[in-house]
Amino acid sequence: MTPRSRRISGSDGLDLHLLEWSTEGVALLLVHGFGNDAHIWDDFAPTVAPYYRVLALDQRGHGDSAWALHGEYEYEHFVADLECVCESLAIDRFVLVGHSLGGRVAMLYGGEHPEKLAGLVIVDSAPEIDARGSTRIQMEVGQHRDPSFENVAEYEGLLLHNYPAAQPEAIRRMARSNLKQRSDGRWVLKMDPALRGAVGGMPSAEEQATREQQNTAAMWKALEKIPCPTLVVRGAASDIISPEIADRMADEVLPKGQLAVVGRAGHSVMTDNPDGFRDAVLQFVVGEE
Repeated sequence: MTPRSRRISGSDGLDLHLLEWSTEGVALLLVHGFGNDAHIWDDFAPTVAPYYRVLALDQRGHGDSAWALHGEYEYEHFVADLECVCESLAIDRFVLVGHSLGGRVAMLYGGEHPEKLAGLVIVDSAPEIDARGSTRIQMEVGQHRDPSFENVAEYEGLLLHNYPAAQPEAIRRMARSNLKQRSDGRWVLKMDPALRGAVGGMPSAEEQATREQQNTAAMWKALEKIPCPTLVVRGAASDIISPEIADRMADEVLPKGQLAVVGRAGHSVMTDNPDGFRDAVLQFVVGEE
């Protein structure tokens, strides 16, 4: 199954790219995490395409979407992009599925537009991030602010280190879709270096902590406002979302929350255990395994 590639205007007219896997039914929009792109859903999207109008977005600064001109990569900009996508595609009510960064964007979008969501799936994401995972990601990004590679295989080696539990085909797909070749023959990430702090530098630790506290509070409040059925998916070996936070989200804060823990998976649930992820989400959005 091959998706159709489409261009959509995001916030402030930024050119966004998405993959359209099917065209009939209620829309189901897939939103990836930091450093990934729309192809991270390639295993899952075909399984749900017979039941929904399935769309996978390249978030701003990622994949084949444009880079923000002045580093507009705050959560409010990602949320505004979702608003524009829904308006451009005449989407009224839909199911939103977000992983990691995409999950946090989905929470905030749901808090602002609860009437738009028929269902929500939050994949290994939370208002509060486990310190182990945030430290790991900071180290990975800090060591490779603006990397380049002699060939695609060299990048695959880096991905194997960063995604130790991912399936081999997922690693190969990420390597193919995340890179572009420069005029000098070397391969570089499609991702905007500004997102990795290679342009303009990173905020100070104090600024980051203050911003994260504000974002955390906003996300917990957003979850309280989401009335639709919501599935929280956690990788059993995740270092991003702790069992306690996942339980709090599903059992205490979300009005109609439920939790699915996928075994043999870390943070990148859909690449670590594609079958387990598929079964958990299909049970929720379709009612079958």
